[in-house]
Order: sequence, then structure tokens, then C-alpha cells
Amino acid sequence: MAPGVNIEEIPGPRTIDGVSTSTAAFVGPCRFGPTSGRPELLMSYLDFARTYGDAVDLTFEDNGQASNYLALGVKGFFDEGGGRLYVMRTFAHTSPGNPAADHAVATIVPTPRPTRTPPTPTTQTTTPPASPASRLTVRARFPGRAGNMRVTFTVRAGKNVLVPSTAGPTLTRVREYDAVWGLAGPPAMGDVYVVRRDALTGDWTLAGGRAPLSLADAIAVHPITVLVEVQHPTVDPQGLPAFGPAQALGTFGFDPRAVRTGISTVLAANPPTGEQALTVPIALEGLDGLGSPPPSADQLPGAIATALFGETALATASVPSNPLAERQVVVTLDHGSDGMAPGGAQYDGDPISFSDYQNDPTALPSNGLLAFESIDDISIVVAPGGSTGWVGAGGDVTRAAQTGQAINSLVIMHCEKMRYRVAALDTPSQLLPADVVSYRSKRSSTHAALYYPWITVSHPIDGSRLDVPPAPYMAGIWARTDSLRGVSKSPANEVVRSALGLETSLNKSQQDLLNAQGVNCLRFFRGRGFLVWGARTISDDPEWKYVGVRRYFAYLERSIDAGTQWVVFEDNGPSLWGTVRQTVENFLLNEWKNGAVLGAKPEQAFFVRCDASTMTAEDLDNDRLICVIGVAVVRPAEFVIFRIGQWTARRPHDP
Repeated sequence: MAPGVNIEEIPGPRTIDGVSTSTAAFVGPCRFGPTSGRPELLMSYLDFARTYGDAVDLTFEDNGQASNYLALGVKGFFDEGGGRLYVMRTFAHTSPGNPAADHAVATIVPTPRPTRTPPTPTTQTTTPPASPASRLTVRARFPGRAGNMRVTFTVRAGKNVLVPSTAGPTLTRVREYDAVWGLAGPPAMGDVYVVRRDALTGDWTLAGGRAPLSLADAIAVHPITVLVEVQHPTVDPQGLPAFGPAQALGTFGFDPRAVRTGISTVLAANPPTGEQALTVPIALEGLDGLGSPPPSADQLPGAIATALFGETALATASVPSNPLAERQVVVTLDHGSDGMAPGGAQYDGDPISFSDYQNDPTALPSNGLLAFESIDDISIVVAPGGSTGWVGAGGDVTRAAQTGQAINSLVIMHCEKMRYRVAALDTPSQLLPADVVSYRSKRSSTHAALYYPWITVSHPIDGSRLDVPPAPYMAGIWARTDSLRGVSKSPANEVVRSALGLETSLNKSQQDLLNAQGVNCLRFFRGRGFLVWGARTISDDPEWKYVGVRRYFAYLERSIDAGTQWVVFEDNGPSLWGTVRQTVENFLLNEWKNGAVLGAKPEQAFFVRCDASTMTAEDLDNDRLICVIGVAVVRPAEFVIFRIGQWTARRPHDP
């Protein structure tokens, strides 16, 4: 080393960042959307509606009509203050061996149109529309009645891109694999071609078509594309069936080799990007049957365009006076089904035999609650409406109660398995307080909280009042409390913003009965509104009877777990022990300063031991580092007692 000033970087103390505790996960049936694969993070109800449909009721083939509690719960979660949500849709196929049977479908039959005279000196020759053997099928990408949508295909023709030149005609404003309507003559003959470019010379050529066409023989070349729009089925404010506003999916080309813009690529069962899979709700089928013998790669764009629109519409697309209706094909999909009422098998998830229309082997194992296991930041889990068992009018109430209990148990087991998650649960509707006590006694867990009764809200579509399960709304309140006060604050004595009423009005004596059994009540207080008036888990262990304590310890454990991963494979000795001890102490000191742990001084609030006293020789021989942590957690003031007695005032001169 040469003489001079040398600078060395010394690593600072390790830090632990507190993890998020307000990310929720909802599982259950809804109108549309994927049934397998990694769930996407949603930041608003609008995000949910784009992929999973609106809050219109569901209709199960075996149980009849049921409220769309998942969609209503998602809206309630965000209205109550939630900000981050994952959703997994459950679906029970009516024909498990044929998942596509529950998808809405329609066949495209190009309508013959009158031949119009194109703007050329001679009459253009056209051929009849595509034969029935060349028909394409449009299928909703996901199952559900919401797939019974209206789809509009509009062919668009651009301006003539043929440019004369002294060196010979060429093309401008085109890209390779663009489909064009090429016109040659006399007599004027039109056909669909695909633009190709010579890799050596850079010259443009037209490939495909029924007969070759050189640029020297061309009269005009018009790029053609297709605009695809969908209208989702919904109901109007009077509750009558209607279609929503037109939603443009995009403008596409006809050549599959244009990966990002080819209609047959983007409208495939499994498009190339995850965004397209979620935002493009239809798939185009039948490409394998276009023509006999099958068309070549350069002829396929023409075969697709002709099967969609017929040659008459393609030939006249560039005519300004051509009516819009003659350039459009409109189909209405039908036979979409909401499937059967989901049960425990659909909620639990099947990593082996689950199947769906996409049949993506990497996505199939991720279904039901299994799909949430690969997402680390989830802290709250809810199955909106699961407690109902999805019984229809006149259905088997006993079977529904058993199914609902099984679904709640699956959610609890998922949270216990994942350690750092807590379930928000609710009871079936229209239970009396005594029935709620019986319902609660069937399960005990430190990772779940039970809420009663159902709340009355306004339906987002028609404004009608309906009773809904409270758990998803409570999840939003948990997230709101975490954001405003911190996870150590018990999520109680909080206003239920969405509530217009309660299914059952509870008094203090009923509250006393239910609270002692770990049932968190929702009550109305004059001048204060509808409040969450309970903060207990359904655990029989008094150490874990409060939701705030359970969730705060999950927060501490997960934060320390994530913040000390650097320790793995370090030299297991006093130097490492001291660093670990200091890292954890610094984290807990911040928690004490924030008032989350109890104690007048830090040493009264927590302790951290990581030294020779916490590890035996056997532990060291087996490569184990053991750190012992104790925390005095703040518990809620659930019972506030003021002791008041009489005091007789004395005069100043009295002894």
C-alpha cells in the first residue's frame, strides 16, 4: 500500500424494519376472473371489478341465486379503510371433466353484405364470405354468467401506403407482419396480404393471398386492423338485465407472428402477458380449422380476417362512405354458468387434480387457499360469505351450516399453518345470541376472531338495503386501525362506516354473554353510530384472548424473522450473538418509544438474551443460534372501572 490517506467502509449496525400488517386476502366465488394462478394485488374496488366483475348476484346451478358477498366484501374492505388486497376466486365446475362447459361462447358467422363499388376505375372482384367450415368461435376466457357479454369486431382500413418512386413503388408507414388489403388490376382484384421485408436489401414485399402480388402491379395497399370491444352484462338501477358501456380491448393485427398485437395471440386461452390474461376477457378459437389444406404462415392472416368479416367487408373497408355497421361483426356470448355452489374442496385448493380452461401447468396448483401460500405479506384472511355454506332459497340449512363451519375451519387452519396470519370470521345470518354461542363453541384458535351480527349496507348497483356478513368489513377496519394507530391497538371501538343498520340489535346483557365466549359484537350507540364492540379471538388460552395481542406478536415475530435473515451461515460465536442482540434491542426500543410495549423504562418493557446462557454445547454442535426475547405487550382496557365514594367536605378550621 502506498503512503497516503486510505478510506475503508465499515458496515453500520443491522436494522429491522417492521413488516406490513394490513394486507388482506379474500377467497370465494364471484362473477368472473381467473380460478388459478398467483393472485394479483388490488388497490381499489375498481381494480377488482375490472377483472372479477361487479356485485350482481350469483346463480348456482344447484342452489339457485345467492348474493355476491365477495364483491360486496371487497367494496366494504376498501370503504372501511383497507388499501391492499389479494383475491382468489373459487369455482365448482358443473362438469369437472369439461371445464370449458361453464364458459360463455358464440360462433362467428360473417353476414353476406351487398357488394359495393370501391373507389377504383374498374369494378373489383370479390369472393363469397368464409364457409361454415372456416368459422371462428369466441369464448369467455373465464367461467361465469358474466361471460355472457356482447363482443364487437370492427375492421379498420388505413390510408393507401403504396408510394411511387423512381426506383420502383414501395411502402411507407408499415411494419413487418402488418396485414393489408392489396388491390391489383385491371380488372381490380383484392385480397389480404401480409407485409414482409427482405433482411438483406430492406425491400418491402407482399406475401400470402390466393395469388402473388408485386408492388409494381399493385393499385393500392391499405393496412387493415381489427378493433375489439366488449360490453359486460349487468343490471340497470331497476334490476333489469342490461349491458354495460363498451370497453375497448385494443386494436389488433391479424398475423400471429406479431406477438404483442396479433389478435389470435392476445385472444388466446393463455396470452403472452399476465396483464393481457386479466384484462382481455375473451379467447378466439378455431384457428386450426381454417381451410383445407391449412393455410401457410403468410396466408393465415388473410384466413383469420376473412373468417371474421368476409371478403365483402374487407374489400369495402377503405371506402369512406361505407356504413360502420357493414364493417362490424357483433356476437353475444351465451351459456355462461356460475357453476355449482362451492364447498370446502374449492376453498381448500387442490394441488394435483384441479383443472380449468387455461390448463396452465404452472398456474393450476395455485387455487383456493393454496394460492395465498406463496405471498409473504398477507396478514388478514377472510372468506366472505363462506359461513353461509352458499345455501339457496329452500335449501338444506343443516348441510349449509356444516359447509359454512368447514369453510371457516379451513381458513383458520390456513392461518395457523402460515403462522403470521389471522382470520376474520362471521356467523351465518339470522342466528339468535344463544345460537351464536353454540356456533362459537365448535372451534377454538388463537389465529381467528368471530364477529356478530351481520350488518346492513347499501347495494352498490341499485341502492337497495341488504344484510351482509361483517368479516370483510372488519378486515378493512383492522387495516385502518393499523394505519392510524398501529397494529398494537385493538381494532375495537371503531366506527363501521358502511353500516346502515344491524341485522340484530344487541343489548348489554346479550353483549355480556357473547363477549365472555369470545364473540365480538357490533352495536349501535346513540350519537356515536355503529361500533365494533369487541376485540377478542376465539382462543380458550387467556394469553391470546385479544386480537391486538395476537396480531402484534405476529408482527414482531415476522419482522424479526425477516430482519435477521442475514444471520444464516455467519460464524456462530460471541461476536455474532452480540450483533443479533443489539439488532433486536434497537427494534424493540423503537416499539417501546411508540408506546406499543408496556414499561416505564426499556428494561421493564422487554429483554433480549443471546449468549452462552441461551445455548448449550449441543446447540452449538448442531449449528443452532438461540435468542430469547421477552416483551410486555400493552393489552386493551376492556373493562374500565371508576371507584366512586362519598367524601364529606370539612371547613378550613376543622381539625
